[in-house]
Amino acid sequence: MYLHADSLYLLDGKSKETRIVSVSILCCGSRGGDFTEQQNQIELSAHFSVNKDRGLIIMSSTQDIVFKTKLLQLECHFTWALRKEDTDLTDLLNRLEDQINFDLGRKAGVARTYNSIGFVKYLLGSHDEALSHFQRSVELTKECHGEDCDKLLVVSCGNLAWLHYNRKDYEECKSYLDQLKEIEKKYPPDSTSVPYPEVLGEKGWTFLKFSRKYYERSKECFRKALELEPDAGEWNSGYAIALYRTETEQSNPTDSPTIKQLRRAIETNPDDDVLKVLLGLRLTVYRKYDEADSLVEKALENSPEHPHVIRYVGMFFRNQGSVDRAIALLKRALERVPNSSFIHHQLALSYKKKKISLYRAGSHHSKSAEIKRVRNQCIYHLEMAITLKSSFISAMSELALHYGENQDLSKAEEQFQATFQVATEKNDAYQLVTLCYAEFQEYSMKCESLAIKHYMQCLKMGPDKSEGRRSAGHLKKIAEKRISRNPKDAEAFGILGFIHKEKGEKCHAIECYEKALSYEDNAEYLSNLCDLRLSLQ
Repeated sequence: MYLHADSLYLLDGKSKETRIVSVSILCCGSRGGDFTEQQNQIELSAHFSVNKDRGLIIMSSTQDIVFKTKLLQLECHFTWALRKEDTDLTDLLNRLEDQINFDLGRKAGVARTYNSIGFVKYLLGSHDEALSHFQRSVELTKECHGEDCDKLLVVSCGNLAWLHYNRKDYEECKSYLDQLKEIEKKYPPDSTSVPYPEVLGEKGWTFLKFSRKYYERSKECFRKALELEPDAGEWNSGYAIALYRTETEQSNPTDSPTIKQLRRAIETNPDDDVLKVLLGLRLTVYRKYDEADSLVEKALENSPEHPHVIRYVGMFFRNQGSVDRAIALLKRALERVPNSSFIHHQLALSYKKKKISLYRAGSHHSKSAEIKRVRNQCIYHLEMAITLKSSFISAMSELALHYGENQDLSKAEEQFQATFQVATEKNDAYQLVTLCYAEFQEYSMKCESLAIKHYMQCLKMGPDKSEGRRSAGHLKKIAEKRISRNPKDAEAFGILGFIHKEKGEKCHAIECYEKALSYEDNAEYLSNLCDLRLSLQ
């Protein structure tokens, strides 16, 4: 912290000289704070009236400096850099409220959820509702843990201190700051930089639920919590889910940190059927179908009405080809949680898979009415998904593709432009939107040149990502088809050269560009060829 002061001398009404001192304090976050660069340097200003005869007279704004300095050191939702731009607040609120409705038997988790709802209410401007939810979190924590719950109240007290400060209720703010001071005296932390495991755990769950942009931060919080409490079921469960959502598959299941952690989480949470289905889903990646089937069937038997279990079981059956069973399960889940954008999206994907299977069965003409019905169901559930979550980029892209498939081309184009705008504003999933738009140009608009242009853009954004690999596949298919029709198609060889160049396969790229130039003079191909040759010297 440092202090900067500027002085200005004035005369008051009694001709006594008074110095007005403008003081700026730059406060830096203390242990554990997750401040962004802007939050990490929050400038606070106050004015002090200094009379030469009577000394310093402290104005009320000094209190603001003291409070804000202390508040910035707290561990709570207000200091964890949770940006509302990184999530869809309405969808998040729906998900959190659903969790309360279906986890009433697990008060510890519900108490944390009330904290998160309180913060969302604050972001939405409903400060009274935020207060009631923070207070409910405190009540549930005390009901669940009795008197031995001080460390579990750290986040709630921090939230309440911040909320009362923002409401200018400084007495209440001070009371919660005092409570936190007493907790720290009673339970001195092991480190000045690492919070209590209870705080790390709540922080991890908050990041996990708030936005997929925060999954890595969530994973790190749970990892640190487990270093302090390795046998804690909740932290093992959170770490397993964070790994499931972030880790890429290994070549061997025994090397997969996700599978190892899911097994460990099930050991510490034997009644958690969501974990069993997630393990089943991951095992199918490695073709461990027998164990996966057993886990999923057992979870469904134990929790036949729990929507969180059913939705993942529905994903499992869809992936395994049991589309009708998946649709039936997801519809049942939707009856319990009608505002779930996730389940609407899963239903849309299931109907999409059913539509594809009808096409592949060669029943395009004989079952055209059935295909149309299934496509309309897919569109309906995608529209519902984005109504419930207006920034659901993957659902928006899929919807635009289906409008195109339905030959509603102007509506498709309009939807794509809206999706590009959201992806740009959120700085998220732009590569996916570009891939879908390329597919739209190829299959609906029948414009191969624009399709190639956007596939290339998508590949350049990330050759190793799923969307990049799919774009490379599309480009290769287009090029090979053209070469089969005309073995001297220079542009087709140029496309193959571009694919190899972006994937880092320099020798193959050189070979393709040389072939392209043997059939046609092209400045771009020549430039790429020269750059590739130079890079190999």
